[in-house]
Amino acid sequence: MNFTPGASNETEAVNYLDTLLMAVGSNVTVVVLGITINYINATMVHTFNKHHIFKVNTRYILFIHLVVNDMIQLTISISLFIFTYTFRTIYVSICCLFILPAIFTTQNTPLNLAFMACYIAVCIPLRYNYICTVKRTYIVIGIIWAMSSLSVLPDIFILLATEPLEFLNSRVYCLRDSVFRSTYSLKKRDASHILFLVVVWLTLFYTYFRIFFAAKAADADAKKARNTILLHGFQVLLCMTVYVQPMLLQLLTYLFPDFRFINFSIFIINQILPRFVSPIVYGLRDKTFRKYFKQYLLCTGAVNIHQNTTLKIPS
Repeated sequence: MNFTPGASNETEAVNYLDTLLMAVGSNVTVVVLGITINYINATMVHTFNKHHIFKVNTRYILFIHLVVNDMIQLTISISLFIFTYTFRTIYVSICCLFILPAIFTTQNTPLNLAFMACYIAVCIPLRYNYICTVKRTYIVIGIIWAMSSLSVLPDIFILLATEPLEFLNSRVYCLRDSVFRSTYSLKKRDASHILFLVVVWLTLFYTYFRIFFAAKAADADAKKARNTILLHGFQVLLCMTVYVQPMLLQLLTYLFPDFRFINFSIFIINQILPRFVSPIVYGLRDKTFRKYFKQYLLCTGAVNIHQNTTLKIPS
């Protein structure tokens, strides 16, 4: 077989161009999707801030907290996605600044959905509005962040106790398992994931069956609440894909060994899709919120809707 350096260089150039085009295409796609979703979410936050009727309703406060949480999580995850393509590795200390808020916000999502389900199950069909006050809602949001922090902050202490100081100045591929690589951290991570998911799913099952029996009385609000709980379950399923990412990666690699977009596909499934579903499931389905939101989204100005409009559960 004849071998010439020229042919080898040409092949390398073609492969490099292929890789470059794939990287640029993936990054552009992710950035465009991120900007689009964050624009929709930012418009929802603006709509919430402009109208007092949303600020005094527990359901909307929890929803906007979920939206803001998703915006933070999406911005950080896209930044890390771009960094991994651009620099491949970054310093551990810098990686921690991105990884920690990303983990916080990822853990917050299922907890926020669980508390939203509790509100729908208790405060609406049973008319226990005196329980779900605005003050208590903000306390719940504080509890959500505290629970997420307690599941992550021990990793910092484990890192400082088990790794040499030189490790903080070394460069790694910026992933949670690359930074918090101690056996203790890995076991604690798996335990916290299982605990969070069990608590959230038990909450969703409890609220669904509570509403199911209330709906037998043909109460329209209870039936709508039941549909919303089912959609919450779908959102939690999407959130769970982050927890099974290593197994999902192995499965896709086994099924499609020649597919070059596996990491890109996993990123879309784990990070983009759940953030895209949230505003549709809980924001655009609400008739009252949608009336205001469409005006700001299309930049046509606010519509004067009477402040005493009845707030109803989305159908």
